[in-house]
Amino acid sequence: MKTTTRVAVIGGGVVGCSVLYHLTKLGWSDVMLLERSELTSGSTWHAAGGFHTLNGDTNMAALQGYTIRLYKELEEITGMSCGLHHVGGVTLADNQDRFDMLLAERAKHRFMGLETEIVGPDEIKKIAPVTNTDGIIGALYDPLDGHLDPSGTTHAYAKAARMGGATIETHCMVKETNQRADGTWDVVTDKGTIHAEHIVNAGGLWAREVGAMAGIYFPLHPMEHQYLVTDNIPEIEAIIDAGGEHPHVMDPAGESYLRQEGRGLCIGFYEQPCKPWAVDGTPWNFGHELLPDDFDKITDSIEFAYQRFPVLAQAGVKSVIHGPFTFAPDGNPLVGPVPGVQNYWSACGVMAGFSQGGGVGLTLAQWMIEGEPERDVFAMDVARFGDWISPGYTRPKVIENYQKRFSVAYPNEELPAARPNRTTPMYDIFTDLGAVWGQQFGLEVPNYFAQGDEPGYETPSFRRSDAFEATGREVRAVRQGVGINEVHNFGKYLIKGKNARGWLDKIMAGRIPLPGRLSLTPMLSPKGKLIGDFTVSCLSEEEFQLTASYGSQAFHMRWFLQHKEHAVTIENISDKRNGFQVAGPKALEVLQTCTRDDVASMRFMDVRKFTIGMTDCIVQRVSYTGDLGYEIYCDLLSQRQLWWTLWEAGQPHGMTPFGMRAMMSLRLDKFFGSWMSEFSPDYTAAETGLDRFISFKKNVDFIGRAAAEADRAGGTERKLVAFEVDADDADVNAYEPIWLDGAVVGFCTSGGYSHHAQKSIAQGFLPSKRVADGLEVEIEILGHMRKARVITEPLFDADGARMRG
Repeated sequence: MKTTTRVAVIGGGVVGCSVLYHLTKLGWSDVMLLERSELTSGSTWHAAGGFHTLNGDTNMAALQGYTIRLYKELEEITGMSCGLHHVGGVTLADNQDRFDMLLAERAKHRFMGLETEIVGPDEIKKIAPVTNTDGIIGALYDPLDGHLDPSGTTHAYAKAARMGGATIETHCMVKETNQRADGTWDVVTDKGTIHAEHIVNAGGLWAREVGAMAGIYFPLHPMEHQYLVTDNIPEIEAIIDAGGEHPHVMDPAGESYLRQEGRGLCIGFYEQPCKPWAVDGTPWNFGHELLPDDFDKITDSIEFAYQRFPVLAQAGVKSVIHGPFTFAPDGNPLVGPVPGVQNYWSACGVMAGFSQGGGVGLTLAQWMIEGEPERDVFAMDVARFGDWISPGYTRPKVIENYQKRFSVAYPNEELPAARPNRTTPMYDIFTDLGAVWGQQFGLEVPNYFAQGDEPGYETPSFRRSDAFEATGREVRAVRQGVGINEVHNFGKYLIKGKNARGWLDKIMAGRIPLPGRLSLTPMLSPKGKLIGDFTVSCLSEEEFQLTASYGSQAFHMRWFLQHKEHAVTIENISDKRNGFQVAGPKALEVLQTCTRDDVASMRFMDVRKFTIGMTDCIVQRVSYTGDLGYEIYCDLLSQRQLWWTLWEAGQPHGMTPFGMRAMMSLRLDKFFGSWMSEFSPDYTAAETGLDRFISFKKNVDFIGRAAAEADRAGGTERKLVAFEVDADDADVNAYEPIWLDGAVVGFCTSGGYSHHAQKSIAQGFLPSKRVADGLEVEIEILGHMRKARVITEPLFDADGARMRG
């Protein structure tokens, strides 16, 4: 056995073999895979083997499309069969909400190049004749859906990897992973110790245990999953005899998926009375076993399936497959470099391995070899969870995700499991004021404040929700008087040291401000992609406060620490420093009554230290509302005292608390972008307009400079613009296609309703050559073509007089 390797991949399921293959495909041949038993010994061997492209995240859907297209390439490379059956599939909708979701997904697919289509009940009967379409409104048909042979596919990945120079060691159990001082690893196995530069945890059912060897907690949990294979069914035999094959049918109402298996059918369930497995750890001796049959938990599911697929009622059961597979709390994989641990990579939590395994392997190989993936993969980045997460949080969220596997995914839905978890000192005060809570990165965040008999829960919808009136009330309060909200939804970082300014000049593309001032700056990857949208505040020549998205803390800290230099300290103070934003025409008047310091003398983008009431604060003259406003930061333990000071001073002026729903409406008035909507690793600064904050004059080779200069010199093919939309009862959410001259030419990044202007507003990308004020386009919203026009003048404070004056 080899004793040194560049990469040691731990785990021989479909994901581990895909990672190994893609590493060789991209040029690294000194790589090896370690498997404690035989290949496919975990969840892979008992998987149903289905694959599909449908996913609520467009980049995940694109990676699933890549995975599916890869299988024919694997067969050509290796000469092995993956047992491919491209039979197509339909996802059924039995109510308007489910149908709305399918319409939204179909619209996204247009600009992704996926040839799906919406079909009605009559067409469903022709495509999937065993389906009872009573009560069905329609379905989404995807010709790429299908199934394969799990074992054959995994071995094809393995052969392709070996052909590229990789080594695979089976019956080689990893016992320890010990990091050396230089960041490399000693992987101790029962066959000896291997010195590896990098480790990839592709442990599947054992990923938690493998991670624990390095002191890492992976938020994963296995769930029991059961599917049935029937005896021969005459209706299926007739299709086969006619030279056909029955397609997949996904029935969200019945929480089931169905496909042909031999001359019968295979049907699996995501039942509500589901069961977590191996709560205290996966046994090392588990492998090719199955769990005992458990028909009790799927009794209701089977009864529903008999109604949807009547042929099942007369069919005998040939076999029952009941085995575990792992979920992350949100159902997406955990992929990428583990924050805070050098040269340790994750490729686990891939519950849909035959839909996503190829994309996971490609993404991780690009990340390791090229330094970054080609697309935004935050939806599966291991850094989307922070170090606050625990097994006690993971398990109920995994159960919830399993139960909602086939549920409608609404853009405004707030899932209730494991909540509230993390709260600020304002939680009870805001609850008493009627807060309707959302969550971000595990933290409770007010979405809006209900009054009177307004419901304390926002009903999920693809259309304007029952939060509409409350949101409008809060927007008007800000624009006409003064509003207050918490700044807990900002990630906050303290950068100190003699080299703090020099380091920031390299890590940030924009200008680093002088003491007492702040600046806005993008943070770029080496390829010029946006990986951060920051406010940098200079508190002194050797002390800076950075603020950005709260939900990207682990993502940003990973980047900071990867690029840390001597004489710089970096501290995440997101949950140590909190405070409030006060915004609106009365904001100055309110704040001035709370302090002896001269608030009126603050210029736009000034930073000062004030004492407000009894609290020492950092005050910044800036506001994401686009209005006159101030961000006020204090020590967490002083926050409640600061609240009562501001709240009392604000009462004569009608001070109103406002939440994230109002914030996202207010920012539309100024066409402000939002992180992970307008600004993400999918886009460059020049495409989004953030290049106006890049300091090309500074004599520093900041990260991404060459790519940003190339964009500036050559221009970009697309530009981010704003639209006024002739909407009905549904506004743009994200990824709706933009039509021009009868063709899809772009897509929306986000949108909503401007309660100030009383207009539906969207932002999105158009070809740069076509951008013009007043250009008329159409935006497809829930299957309807809505007229829209490009607008370039902000809807509020167009000259910036109120914000800057």
